[in-house]
Amino acid sequence: MDMIREDQIDAAPLSGKRVAIIGYGNQGRAQALNLRDSGIDVVVGQRAGSAAIPRAREDGLMVVAPVEAVADADLAMLLVPDEHLPALYRELEPALSPGRAIGFSHGLAVHFGLLTPRPDLDVLMIAPKGPGTALRSLYRDGKGMIALVAVHQDASGRARALALAYAKALGCGRAGIIESSFEEECVSDLFNEQAVVWGAVPDILVAGWQTLVAAGISEEVAYLECVSELKLLAGLIEDRGLAGMREAISNTAELGAALGGPRIVDEGVRERMAAILASVRSGAFTDELQRERDSDYARLRERRKGDRASPLEAARTRLFPSG
Repeated sequence: MDMIREDQIDAAPLSGKRVAIIGYGNQGRAQALNLRDSGIDVVVGQRAGSAAIPRAREDGLMVVAPVEAVADADLAMLLVPDEHLPALYRELEPALSPGRAIGFSHGLAVHFGLLTPRPDLDVLMIAPKGPGTALRSLYRDGKGMIALVAVHQDASGRARALALAYAKALGCGRAGIIESSFEEECVSDLFNEQAVVWGAVPDILVAGWQTLVAAGISEEVAYLECVSELKLLAGLIEDRGLAGMREAISNTAELGAALGGPRIVDEGVRERMAAILASVRSGAFTDELQRERDSDYARLRERRKGDRASPLEAARTRLFPSG
């Protein structure tokens, strides 16, 4: 795998071009501001009444209706939630002239066929590998965030160069850019969200907390041990890698991890991870996502309500009342 660096990328494909950022959430705001600060002409597309409009204007950006934004743009980045992209694309397509480019920061909608871009459009993906807040703060510190780039459709013959120039303008070339595909990005990302960082890890924290509390440990001490220490682990891995993290902790902790880890993450866990990966690749999860949207996110709203009311969250509030 070759990592593409900033000095290898020609900025010219984006020079003098206008970029429309459709959506001004976590990624949309960060990308718009980084582009602006890199000298790119940026316009934000938001529907009338959107709560994001005042913030975008306070940030010094021009805000217009989404159709108006893409009509005058050379590249339209569609940065709204995946499940809303099909309707958004249908709305915007008549305003997209032949030869223009559309971009995404996640491959799901295109890879799984939730929308089918017109064949006369360039279709790109520039996917920073982290939240927008970090993308922005790293840029302001003169650093960058690793990003994946991919081309799904190259109508102009210049799509790859445009994607790389965009990633450079985000500051991602400072850290490195990896060429990928819509499939690879979305499958790996969806798998991680379910089976590792956002799915399995929080549930392991809760299970550990519950186990200690059931054994008579106070809720606050259990929280400090099973939840709060995660930030220490993440920091060590970020700074030193997995091997360096293990070398940095005490012999007691290292031996406990060596004995305990394999008892938790056994072949059964790996088999269930493989099943999750299969459901991602088959499109079954994408179907679930659309059903959840159609139910007005009933399952997600119920889970959020339960999480907020949990004893674990009450313990956290007692420990960190201003957090």
